[in-house]
Amino acid sequence: MDFPTNSRPGRAWIITPGLRADRFEAAQTSGVHVAVVDFEDSVAPPDKQLARTTAQQFFDRPDAPCTLGLRMNSPTTLEGVRDLVAIATYACKPALVVVPKLESARDVEIVAGALDTDGYTPGIWALIETPRAFDKLPSILTASRLGGVIFGSADYAAAVGCALGWESLLYARSALVNSATAAGIPAIDAPVYDLHDLDGLRREAEQAKQLGFYGKGAVHPRQAPVIHDVFTPTEEEIAQARAILAAARESGRGITSIGGQMVGTPFFAAAEALVRQVDG
Repeated sequence: MDFPTNSRPGRAWIITPGLRADRFEAAQTSGVHVAVVDFEDSVAPPDKQLARTTAQQFFDRPDAPCTLGLRMNSPTTLEGVRDLVAIATYACKPALVVVPKLESARDVEIVAGALDTDGYTPGIWALIETPRAFDKLPSILTASRLGGVIFGSADYAAAVGCALGWESLLYARSALVNSATAAGIPAIDAPVYDLHDLDGLRREAEQAKQLGFYGKGAVHPRQAPVIHDVFTPTEEEIAQARAILAAARESGRGITSIGGQMVGTPFFAAAEALVRQVDG
């Protein structure tokens, strides 16, 4: 599916702890499309306020080579409310805000209501990571300010009591991609937490792409090039898409064949989306 430009900040995402200013530049220059500073899981409760203060440095880079975002604490908690107050006072603000543990369209409205001004409307992305969120996906995705969804595999697996393997989480991934596509917004897959298994990362990224995810998260800069490579259309894929469109023109968009494969309207639509992505 081809998503609106304002819902397409990028395929490769990385998250870095809000306390670790020494890692900020590495995250932003790792080759990802989106770098997110974290106030939630990577910051212990006593350190939340220090993270809010430290993270201001993360956004003080108008020339950053990627989109800059922030993962807040749940807006239904006191720490989340404090995060919103802090973000509202930043001189340089995040382009997008990731909302964790989101289980209601109301949570999106809370964040938008607290942050939106005439000159600032950040992208709001939902981290879908609880069984209840999956049960309520259709209603969650009705939120008009929702820019996209991200799969939180670790929290979901912990809640369900299942493994983090691909097969164990295939239902959740499929459900998220289906609901997100129905709502016309992109879905970003969860990261691989093994920092050294780049072959395993590549396999999982390829599976996520085949399933319909728009991109994938990273937890270390060394993972970014792999994700970027997998989700960037290959020359072969581009050539195939252009050939399909040529066949569509020649057939008057009727069912035809190319290279021994029957193609029709769904194939034409997929090829058009890929070519639009490549040609801008």
